[in-house]
Amino acid sequence: MSEILLSNQVIVYLLSESILFGLLLIAFIITLEILIKWDFGSYSEQQFRLERRAYLVMTILLFVFVVKFLLLIYFVFAIDSLSLLVPGAMCAAGVISANDYGMLLLLLKLLILFFLLLWMAINRYDLQAKNYPLFRIKSWLFVSIFLVIAIETGVDFAYFGHIDTLEPVNCCSTLYGQLEGANPLPFGLNTMILLILFYLLYVAVMASALSSQRVSFMVALLLFVFIAYYSVVYFFGTYIYELPTHNCPFCMLQKEYYYVGYLVWGALFVGTYLGLISSVMEIGLKVERNRERMVALALLSIFVLLCTGFVAIYYLRNGVFL
Repeated sequence: MSEILLSNQVIVYLLSESILFGLLLIAFIITLEILIKWDFGSYSEQQFRLERRAYLVMTILLFVFVVKFLLLIYFVFAIDSLSLLVPGAMCAAGVISANDYGMLLLLLKLLILFFLLLWMAINRYDLQAKNYPLFRIKSWLFVSIFLVIAIETGVDFAYFGHIDTLEPVNCCSTLYGQLEGANPLPFGLNTMILLILFYLLYVAVMASALSSQRVSFMVALLLFVFIAYYSVVYFFGTYIYELPTHNCPFCMLQKEYYYVGYLVWGALFVGTYLGLISSVMEIGLKVERNRERMVALALLSIFVLLCTGFVAIYYLRNGVFL
């Protein structure tokens, strides 16, 4: 058996994911039964039984969301700890790129969290309404989420099972560094243009949200998170590391940097998720979600202030920019 699969962190992680999948499988089977037999206008014993089962599904999904969120953090911690076993890896960046499943798995996890948050927002609105107008929509959404989680569970085992502890991997300086003068930024941008876009898109997100321009807000938000990722990795992150050549989205999650990466990436992604959810519900379902949008703006503002603060603090302490 692979040395990786015998790691305590991996055993705990895979066991937890397997238990969650088992719970979701139960909820999935119940949901299919509910979709087939549900009749809101009926007062039969079967309908009351289905409604009780629907609440069981809700409870399972709420539990799964909380644990999935914690497991994402634990997943990053686990792969970071595996850098001691994988030759060439200095942090989670090297381990996540150890095979073709790593980045796919990470993207699936981020996607699943978004759709679970969307389901929770729809479910909350549905429960507040008198006649459960979105019941079938949220049920089919869960069916889709379950299928994605089924794929994720398979990729989980494939990823950890195919990490070779004998074959060297690239470290983060190779994966994200500017090798041989190559420009790693998208569309041939330079750092100055990248930063201008970063702040302009942030202003666009704020302005479109406050003026209730829903489509513009969604477009600006998607562009902002794209530019923000590169801005953190190739500019703001260097001020966290206080090293101009250190470009890595994972090292800032380590103890040496006081785990500040969890706050930085958490504020960005949760803010983006809530902003997108408010737009999806307002555009697609015609449901006002001002609360989610305002929380999203607050989190994105915290993210921008954090990034700007790292640069300002470094300059005040050293009198120069990197």
